[in-house]
Amino acid sequence: MDAAASVHSRIEAYYGARVRRFGATPEGVDWTCRPTQELRFVKLLMLCDFSQPLSINDIGCGYGALAGFISQRHPRVPVDYLGVDLSADMIEQARLGPAARRTRVQFEVGAQASRSADYSLASGIFNVQLDIPTPSWEASVMQTLAQMVSTSNKGFAVNFLSTHRSSLAQGLYAADPSRWAAFCEAEFSARVTVVSGYGMPEFTLLALL
Repeated sequence: MDAAASVHSRIEAYYGARVRRFGATPEGVDWTCRPTQELRFVKLLMLCDFSQPLSINDIGCGYGALAGFISQRHPRVPVDYLGVDLSADMIEQARLGPAARRTRVQFEVGAQASRSADYSLASGIFNVQLDIPTPSWEASVMQTLAQMVSTSNKGFAVNFLSTHRSSLAQGLYAADPSRWAAFCEAEFSARVTVVSGYGMPEFTLLALL
């Protein structure tokens, strides 16, 4: 098993156990509550132009909460949505949820999207490091970002826990915003906007390609 596959296996097991315990809830994807989960969605979706039809790949989609949120916030806009998750248990919950009954919504198991879309979004997938060594974790983050770029026509958005916080629980990964913004600018020639100061110790990167 290569390094990336080992990381993916650990994360799949962690989130599979979460969703089996808590079901299709914010706790099932290790968020504390729905309002903060949806605030993260609002920040990620700042990247997207909803003035016209668009397509979105949701990497680490969990039980499909973002798909439902988009349909509520933009009911008149045709959005071709694909949700991807490492956990088969998560995808099973997503396919049973109300968002899956909408047209142009699909879910699949995997580490990356099987198609290109206008935008790729990822909420919280870089937070839970467990006891994976930081060099291995950051290599996995880089690989995931590169995969998102390869399947994004217009841009991508991700979020991270910030090192600008009073404390960090064991097993979580936090970063300085400038580190990953600079990486995306240098590696992908992206135009990056850092969004922070929204009441949580984290930040969102909006990257246009």
